Amino acid sequence: MRQIHSKLVLLLVFTFVVSNLFAQLPPEDAANNNRVISTSVPFLMIAPDARSGGMGDVGAATSPDIYSMFWNPAKYAFCDKALGIGIGYVPWLRGLVNDIGLASLYGYYKIGDKQAIAMSLRFFSMGEIQYTDENGKDQGRYKPNELAVDATYARKFSREISGAVAGRFIYSNLIPGYSAYDASVKPGYSVAADIALYYHHPLEIKGTSGGSISFGFDISNIGAKISYSSSLIQSNFIPTNLRLGPAFTLNIDDYNSISFALDLSKLLVPTPPVTQYDSATKSYVIIGGRSNNVSAVAGIFQSFYDAPYGFKEELQEITVSAAVEYWYNKLFAIRTGYFYESKYKGNRQFFTIGAGLRYNVFGLDFSYLIPVKQNNPLQNTLQFTLLFNFDTDKKGKQTAQ
Repeated sequence: MRQIHSKLVLLLVFTFVVSNLFAQLPPEDAANNNRVISTSVPFLMIAPDARSGGMGDVGAATSPDIYSMFWNPAKYAFCDKALGIGIGYVPWLRGLVNDIGLASLYGYYKIGDKQAIAMSLRFFSMGEIQYTDENGKDQGRYKPNELAVDATYARKFSREISGAVAGRFIYSNLIPGYSAYDASVKPGYSVAADIALYYHHPLEIKGTSGGSISFGFDISNIGAKISYSSSLIQSNFIPTNLRLGPAFTLNIDDYNSISFALDLSKLLVPTPPVTQYDSATKSYVIIGGRSNNVSAVAGIFQSFYDAPYGFKEELQEITVSAAVEYWYNKLFAIRTGYFYESKYKGNRQFFTIGAGLRYNVFGLDFSYLIPVKQNNPLQNTLQFTLLFNFDTDKKGKQTAQ
């Protein structure tokens, strides 16, 4: 019988319960199901760009850029360039393995002053795994992977408000080559949508060059569950997520500006119930919370009130990101941020630092993650992003600015 190399076990654990790597259980639940919300295709929640990566994963209301698709696609309508392209790579779980990473390609195009379209491709490689038989004989090497292809349309409703809708195709192949041995195993597929709003209001501030206040709202990955086996009745939720928050920018003078931003984020996926084994029925019964065996749409609404430990636990499911970004003459930026997640819901807590450079059509950003606790699988995450921004002249030809 074909066996799977131990590395694949790590990959499967990451794919389904990535957040459990950091989880700690509340005392009253230590012997039961943990309180971490797990989903399939968690790569959809990995920040693809070094700018936001250096700002503690903030992005709902920050200034528009090429990577707005991930954070809030409604921001594309406020981009000040006609065309942008971004290329990035994120090494992931570098504290555990060295060949897992997310590569991405993003691009947008402005249609006049009020409209924009954008597309993106994200490819998540899980490195190389080895299959062996029961005697340890090599049965081949394969590379599990996942990808998402996105498209969006954004439009201004007024000078200060814009909205967007986005569509997404998701492909997840966790055990390539294994389907030849077991026909019930297959890649997972799903489709999803995003809806987003963005508000931007310029401010006149005495003694300065002005500023602005912004607010962003985005619900991403509203879509069908995903399954990896034709023999399984129950499929898995994808990471439907609510993100919202404000941002404030102060233009100190013609050369210096500083921005402050805050994001609140919550998975719109049911909380796992508390269960207890019933020896009479020889099955587990729910003694707290609600069943999470519901449809994707029902799960979105249920996620606001189904926590077994009440409103306190619902609040623990909200992650908080805060950031500061400083720009000099729109050419050089330094950034820092902080990300907080409850110790009962994943315990990801880290600081980030980053910097950015803009020259002509070219841009470069980098970020570095500093975990609060040592021996964190996310430590040593160093990320780079390349950007290219273009304007168009009156004849529609691309020009550099």
